[in-house]
Amino acid sequence: MTFEDVLIEPVLSEMATELREQNKYTFIVRSDASKIQIKEAVRKLFNVKVVDCTTVNVNGKVKRLRGRPGKTSSYKKAIVKLAPGETIKVFEGA
Repeated sequence: MTFEDVLIEPVLSEMATELREQNKYTFIVRSDASKIQIKEAVRKLFNVKVVDCTTVNVNGKVKRLRGRPGKTSSYKKAIVKLAPGETIKVFEGA
């Protein structure tokens, strides 16, 4: 598994935007990725110093489509805290 495979996509929600003010960035990651792999991937891909990594397994919700029951996909979310003064330019729009 390469560093590009660990991070699937950044999360650009309202909660993630508020966390950026605390120097925390949110990503959807592979479900089998460990915290150490996530830290290394962010460090190598964005050239920043990672202080902490928190992971959350988000379970899929039960939904209905045309009267039939179904379920949305489950995924793993990582919240990465960077060292003071560090930023990721992708989130800043540059």
